[in-house]
Amino acid sequence: MVGTNLKAETMKLMDERTNTEAEMDVVIQRLCQPGGPGLSGNLVDSEGFPRTDIDIPSVRADRRRLAELRNDHKIITEKIDQNIQVLHSARLASSLSSVKDSGVQGSAVNIGSSSSPGNYSVTAATSAAMDIDVVFSRPFAVIDEITEASPAAEDGLQLGDQVVRFGNVQSGENLLQRLAAEAQSNQGCVVTMTVLRQGAMTNLQVTPRVWQGRGLLGCNFRIL
Repeated sequence: MVGTNLKAETMKLMDERTNTEAEMDVVIQRLCQPGGPGLSGNLVDSEGFPRTDIDIPSVRADRRRLAELRNDHKIITEKIDQNIQVLHSARLASSLSSVKDSGVQGSAVNIGSSSSPGNYSVTAATSAAMDIDVVFSRPFAVIDEITEASPAAEDGLQLGDQVVRFGNVQSGENLLQRLAAEAQSNQGCVVTMTVLRQGAMTNLQVTPRVWQGRGLLGCNFRIL
């Protein structure tokens, strides 16, 4: 029952995060429209006067709202991560307990029917963890180009890495725009990244930064 309730809570949090991402997309599109100030562009002209081609109060309100949404997104994601860890712990505890009760020796555990010798039954917590894994760990992009000596190369990205998470970006619409915005807003700061590499989840830390080449990372994300 605990696993089922935690799964329901986590799925609700995922829905909240999706809604937050959708609102972030709307704000980013508004700020980054042609002629717009972007996420961090100047609100004054070359002579230091307020720009007359944009609605400065609205831009400031959008930027403030975007900062709030990013903070909310971070809190929600951290809570989802905590729930995932609890569900995984429950799954491990269930598997170890079932193996012990069945009298099976050794560290290898196979998941199967509860009536099969040497296998353990899938409890509610185990099922919840597995279901959440499917949603939580789905790659949305692949790295299909990395420039030599680029930040991406120096920070450990590899060709073929399937991106599950880049900072606050995990899924949804307008992914390329959101990836660019995430890199821009974190220029010079460490961004946590999760990739699927040769079938295994790998956590990396990359730092978007200015270098001799183009962009802040020097790699290409191809949306899946």
